[in-house]
Amino acid sequence: MNLPVVIGDNYDVFRAGIARFLGVEDDFRIVGQCDDLARLYKAVETSKGAIVLFASSLRASLPELERRAANSKVRFVTVLERRENLQPYLQHNMSGILYRDVSRVEVLKCLRTVGRGERYVQQASDVPGGDLDSDIVGQRARDRLSKKELQIIGLLVKGYKNKGIAEELNNSEQVIKNYLRSIFDKTGVSDRLELALFTLHHRILLAAVGGSPIVHPGPPAPLARTA
Repeated sequence: MNLPVVIGDNYDVFRAGIARFLGVEDDFRIVGQCDDLARLYKAVETSKGAIVLFASSLRASLPELERRAANSKVRFVTVLERRENLQPYLQHNMSGILYRDVSRVEVLKCLRTVGRGERYVQQASDVPGGDLDSDIVGQRARDRLSKKELQIIGLLVKGYKNKGIAEELNNSEQVIKNYLRSIFDKTGVSDRLELALFTLHHRILLAAVGGSPIVHPGPPAPLARTA
């Protein structure tokens, strides 16, 4: 089994992280990456037989995705934000549903399940609540971090590499590496990807580093049509 996969996400670090660990698996082949809705729609039409892993934050029209997939026979796996309503996605026959805080192991399990022609839905009970006031873990992490460390996380989530972070903050790369080790210790993560996912998962921390929590109370907006 060598499954072609398209990754669509407007968070560069999430998209790159997924691509990185899929790239070392023998049974997956990355055939495209998209960071906006127009590229996602085009990839759906042109990536025949692929699994399209896309984030709900791209705000795709589900009927439009289905229409464009009619000839390409792609299968969809969507990545939802915490507490987002999954019912519209179930109604539109998504082959897989994951949440933003998903682990590497679960991503692989989902894609392999979908590759066998089965549906995979991450259990909602595995996803903690998303209210800012109840996010104790995120609040504790935020309070442990210095202003400089929060700045570094903010740049990392935006897709900056260590060199770019160093240039933005007028530090050396080694200093940034030292800060990252401290951040890993304080947040309990082991690498940059885990840190980015941890930050996206905890909205109170995302807000503190300059990110914008993404909340979709209902189904995605329909695609605007032109005459």
